[in-house]
Amino acid sequence: MEVFQNLVRGPDGITVLSVCYLILRIAMPVMAMFIMIRCGKSLLGFRREPEVWAWLRMPTGNLLPVTHWENLIGRKKTADIVLDFATVSKNHAVLTRKDDGSWKVTSIGGRGNIEVNGTQVMTGNVEYGDTISLGGLELTLEPVSKEEARLQSDARTKAGKGHSPGLTLVLLTLFQMMVVTAFVMYPTEHRNTILTAYGILVGVEWTLFIGQKLIKRSGFEVETVAFFLMTIGLGVAASANPANMFKQLISMGIGLVIFLVLGVFLRNLDKAKKLRYVAAIAGIVLLAANLVLGRNINGSRNWIYIGSFSIQPSELVKICFVLAGASTMDQIVTRKNLLSFVIYTAFIGGCLVVLNDFGTAAVFFVGFLAIAFLRSSSYPNVALIFVGIGLAAVMVLTAVLAIRNIPHVQERFSGYGHIWSHVYDNKGYQQTRSLICIASGGIFGLGLGRGWMQVMAGAGASDTDLVFAFVSEEWGLLMACMMVVALAFLGLFVARSAKVGRSSFYTIGATAAISMLLVQAMLNFFGTVDFLPLTGVTFPFVSNGGSSMMCCWGLLAFIKACDTRQNASFAVKLSEKEVEKA
Repeated sequence: MEVFQNLVRGPDGITVLSVCYLILRIAMPVMAMFIMIRCGKSLLGFRREPEVWAWLRMPTGNLLPVTHWENLIGRKKTADIVLDFATVSKNHAVLTRKDDGSWKVTSIGGRGNIEVNGTQVMTGNVEYGDTISLGGLELTLEPVSKEEARLQSDARTKAGKGHSPGLTLVLLTLFQMMVVTAFVMYPTEHRNTILTAYGILVGVEWTLFIGQKLIKRSGFEVETVAFFLMTIGLGVAASANPANMFKQLISMGIGLVIFLVLGVFLRNLDKAKKLRYVAAIAGIVLLAANLVLGRNINGSRNWIYIGSFSIQPSELVKICFVLAGASTMDQIVTRKNLLSFVIYTAFIGGCLVVLNDFGTAAVFFVGFLAIAFLRSSSYPNVALIFVGIGLAAVMVLTAVLAIRNIPHVQERFSGYGHIWSHVYDNKGYQQTRSLICIASGGIFGLGLGRGWMQVMAGAGASDTDLVFAFVSEEWGLLMACMMVVALAFLGLFVARSAKVGRSSFYTIGATAAISMLLVQAMLNFFGTVDFLPLTGVTFPFVSNGGSSMMCCWGLLAFIKACDTRQNASFAVKLSEKEVEKA
């Protein structure tokens, strides 16, 4: 009875209002779980049906399916089209489908020659009915028949089937109404700000949903996960500094523009791949500007201020990095492309080291590994392993040197693992307070706006680096875990979709994007609970930070583009037949 009284005791004792507030605190995480279960079932429950785009007829008459837009052909078992013949190299050629439906074949250093209709080529266009000779083995390219295409289309999983995204969005809207109610049940001078901010969020998500329905797209689970995390993020801003709510919404708006523009560009892979040079140059310019104009804050010189407006260029460089890396490494595994990408990565890593932003450098390093090793199918890729180890060694060595010369880095590393011996100094103050707040929040939290994290851990990091503890204290540990589950669902979705991805560009881009988001979340969480030293990175979509919000929405476009379910992604063109069926 005493425990119940403590739970429901409001500012004026046990009242009907405080009892209703208790019910609301319990109902919110339950609703969040229900939303995530629906999103998870839809994202992870689809059948992984590979799409057949053409056939290669063997001399024996057997047909080999061509299931991607870029297909590595060779003797190696990891090739997309395996030819177990002694005259065929492990990695012999790449068969590529263009946006207009035509094909080309490219040699990647096979021991035997490549011939198209008897003419030796390094790169040659291939029409249906043409003969491709690889090391003396002749293959004939044949189209998919209309009946086969129809059966394949009918068999593909329809986005939203059995788990209506519209109903899930309705539940998310109800959850957001619960959040607003929890904030305004007790008197607050920021009531109008909170009501307006959440009203804008609801309006934006429904506008985006209706817009996608108008263009015959029925998949909205990826966006729903992002808006769910943003709902919690706005709540953090409302508790920490309500004025930041509108800044976050503006950043979300800019991020959504990036999300939609990238999605449109990704519909045409030929154009998207040409953007790699623009993306690479943009990344270099952003980091160069950061080196010249960056302001030192908390030991890291990664912010540029223009009046009262601030931007963190390294966050936007993540989008450029994924775009440049995915289009450079898309199955055409030549030494030139490998070397150019390694040099570009080394430049970014070097700039981040100079800026003392080691947490972001670690995120980029994971992105590099995801891009470089996703299609490890030739000897040049083996060299990347040594390059990756070398980059890691440089990062570790630089970090060690930084410990000796940069006070805030030294404090974080020297306090790591024994923060309770440094409860009152900078080596352990923030993390010990974080753990105390996590424990005090319990399963259902103290209530929105009622936490002490802002006061105990300091306003500078409670809603950014330590946001997991902030959410745990006010919203409860169960809700904080839902943040992790939401990103985990996106990661599992990409892992399932990657194997049947239409293009390696989509697969590599999505894998790199989700890898960076997941590692960023892990560094944030593990740093908060002292499993790792604090790195100063944000939790995707939740932590306060405009540049981070823009980056997260940009990376989400790559995840959206890898959705192979029928009528799911606006980043993939629909055939005339699919438009009619939709």
